[in-house]
Amino acid sequence: MAYWLFKSEPSTWSWDDQKKKGARGEPWNGVRNYQANNNMKAMKKGDLGFFYHSVDEKRIVGIVRVIGEHRPDPTDETGRFGLVDIEAVCDMPAPVTLADVKGEPRLAEMALLKQSRLSVQPVRAGEWKRICAMGGLKKAP
Repeated sequence: MAYWLFKSEPSTWSWDDQKKKGARGEPWNGVRNYQANNNMKAMKKGDLGFFYHSVDEKRIVGIVRVIGEHRPDPTDETGRFGLVDIEAVCDMPAPVTLADVKGEPRLAEMALLKQSRLSVQPVRAGEWKRICAMGGLKKAP
């Protein structure tokens, strides 16, 4: 299994919006960055990801699961970019802020800090476990 982080502006698509979609999930569309698109191409059904509220909040608020692998994004008129489908798994009991991540030396190499503008990024297994613990999840999904 691989782990990921999905960034979204809560005024555009929030964690509450994602949760309302239930088990049918939602396409993660609108990505127009080649590296983020390549990250989505690498995703497999069952992979997990952090749902990150960007802009003002800057915090991990939930966990999602990939339920549909990469396919063309119908909102992309160029035909170059794709999407995956994700569903909400659970809330992060205590949201983990960007400041929390920056303050944890074991997360110093995390893509969230090294490639801060990338909207879909990989998360290493150790980073996943550490952030889940920081967020109050007794057992990482």
